[in-house]
Amino acid sequence: MSVDIENMKIPRHVAIILDGNGRWAKKRFMPRNFGHIAGARNVETICRAAYDAGIEYLTVYAFSTENWNRPADEVGSIMELMRSYLKDSIEKSRKNNMVVRVIGDRSRLDEDIKKMIEVLEEDSSRNTGLNFTIALNYGGRDEIIRAINRILSEPEGRIKEVDDETFSRYLDTAQIPDPDLLIRTSGEERLSNFLIWQLAYAEFYFTDVLWPDFDKKELLKAIVSFNKRDRRFGGINDVTK
Repeated sequence: MSVDIENMKIPRHVAIILDGNGRWAKKRFMPRNFGHIAGARNVETICRAAYDAGIEYLTVYAFSTENWNRPADEVGSIMELMRSYLKDSIEKSRKNNMVVRVIGDRSRLDEDIKKMIEVLEEDSSRNTGLNFTIALNYGGRDEIIRAINRILSEPEGRIKEVDDETFSRYLDTAQIPDPDLLIRTSGEERLSNFLIWQLAYAEFYFTDVLWPDFDKKELLKAIVSFNKRDRRFGGINDVTK
């Protein structure tokens, strides 16, 4: 697939719901964790492809607040995989010059995982390449509730009125712009409680491709689709970032 990137509008921020790892493994008569491992490996591939395409921010939905409802052995395997991924990410973020952030409620995570997140964020904070965000134990409704509680905990009189800009400063994503494009793999067409505040004006792209098979070519297809959208943001003129 030949795509003239130089003459296209590149979304500044792309968010991806990584879906289909289990089905990918099942098609190969392998356990679900085999698919999660393949999916984790693919994240680095897409980070590189996103940066090469000119995308500045990439956010992936790795583990939701609802995913705790999965079988205990699967949750345990995912957390072990996350430990390995976070450990490797320190070296990879240096190698690829990436800024890495983790959003979500960390209170339910094990202490060693929380510590690895802190080290990774601090170590990568001075990098200047792709801004990569991992949503871990994240839920859009949960994030909004936590933001409201942060506002309520402010000293009396500090906040007299809450508008969009003020509220956004209390979200997990306060340091990054809202996504321009949401991609969901595996054929599902719903948000699944992902960035429900931030995706208000994003373009949605759904594909039947399972996440471990989602490669640079598929990412470029999503960018081509994005370029066909007329983004008016409630107005009548074509407005693009």
